[in-house]
Amino acid sequence: MAAISFFGDLLQTISDRGRDLVGLGRGDIAARAGAADLARLCDDLISRRGEASGVALARAILDRYAHLSAAERHEFLRAIALDFGADHRAVDAAITAYLANPSRARLGTLHEAAEPRSQELIRRLNLARGGTLSLVRMREDLFDLRRDLRKESRGAKGGGDKADAALLDAADSLDSDFEHLFASWFNRGFLVLRHIDWTTPAHILEKIIRYEAVHAIADWDDLRARIEPPDRRCFAFFHPALADEPLIFVEVALTDTIAPAIAPILSRERKPLPPRSATTAIFYSISNCQKGLAGVTFGNFLIKQVVEDLAREIPSLKTFVTLSPVPGFATWLTRERRADSPQSLLPEDVEALRGLDIPGWHEDKTLSETIRKAMIPAAAAYFLRAKNERGRPLDPVARFHLGNGARLERINFLGDVSDKGIGQSHGLMVNYLYDLGAIEKNHETYANLGTVAASSSVSRELRASKLPPPRAVALADA
Repeated sequence: MAAISFFGDLLQTISDRGRDLVGLGRGDIAARAGAADLARLCDDLISRRGEASGVALARAILDRYAHLSAAERHEFLRAIALDFGADHRAVDAAITAYLANPSRARLGTLHEAAEPRSQELIRRLNLARGGTLSLVRMREDLFDLRRDLRKESRGAKGGGDKADAALLDAADSLDSDFEHLFASWFNRGFLVLRHIDWTTPAHILEKIIRYEAVHAIADWDDLRARIEPPDRRCFAFFHPALADEPLIFVEVALTDTIAPAIAPILSRERKPLPPRSATTAIFYSISNCQKGLAGVTFGNFLIKQVVEDLAREIPSLKTFVTLSPVPGFATWLTRERRADSPQSLLPEDVEALRGLDIPGWHEDKTLSETIRKAMIPAAAAYFLRAKNERGRPLDPVARFHLGNGARLERINFLGDVSDKGIGQSHGLMVNYLYDLGAIEKNHETYANLGTVAASSSVSRELRASKLPPPRAVALADA
């Protein structure tokens, strides 16, 4: 960390001296901010050759951007998206030259010509101290702009005009530029795994509370109950350029059985289990912290690293499993129930699931049992039969864990009876098993064939529904 601080101080010195070269003082940054000015300065930035002046100008641009209103930021991003693409004339000339006499050198010239100017702009902005985090936040603004453009396109009569379509396409391309560069800057070799415990600095713990996206942390006492007991762990990935900003973190419960529900894990009154008695590590919450890094893969590296570290620390651990939410299930089931010809529900299931419309249904034992008998087979169909346009499971959490090589192990009825759990999945939770001996095989068959690795107990629920079994399911003993 000292080396990082020294390098940052060095860049700051260069930046301060460079400000004199470009005529920028610290006092006028906010007052002179404007989207049109920023776009012109960006053009100036990528045409400069001096390192000191480039660092200074990059910092000035980012400082000004931080003072813009949301509308002005969108105006700036529109300008960058439209005006900082590739030089089409240069691309045409490079293609002609390459076709006339193919060579690696001319192919390199073509590659250079085809690269959008926005990529070079992002690289140069990253020279500034704190530039990486500023760019991550800028991409978050780009997400908002793209969302607004899509809304405008859907709301316009006839789907909008060509100019609107061109702007949306340019904004999407700019986002691809960010993702392409972030994938390199945040690759696994730069990530640092840190154990989060009660001795971790408070400003980082506060971010863990804020970024928790699966099971909200109510207060500091709630956080302490999750990270201080000997049978609880929390790990996070950090990047040197974002030293105090976690990228992703996972919360782990050490137990002696596979838990079917979240409430006992989160209970503050439970009796801690001595780690040496634990046989199972349950990953019960995985939260991505930086919205601007969407599309950059961290989770698979995180889980595999934590599994390796825990197995080394506690040899008694033999089972590594998640207790995961099912965020898309309630929406899918509602659609199935309302369909004229449901694809995954029998008529008697539709009738039984009418009970879901009764407030507090999960508190009525008789009613909830009737619902359970129809819901579990429906859930099996949701995971094993329902697919998106790419032939993958509809559920995003399922895609994540199955893509990592996990196996769909168990479906848990009323695993989460919080308001959020009932609302998004009718209380359903699932366990994905990370079998160390089968992870690679499961990953390969899922990636290449779309095959869902599932335990025999889950697959039996599908067959019990009298619906035809899916073709792409790898059966495994529970």
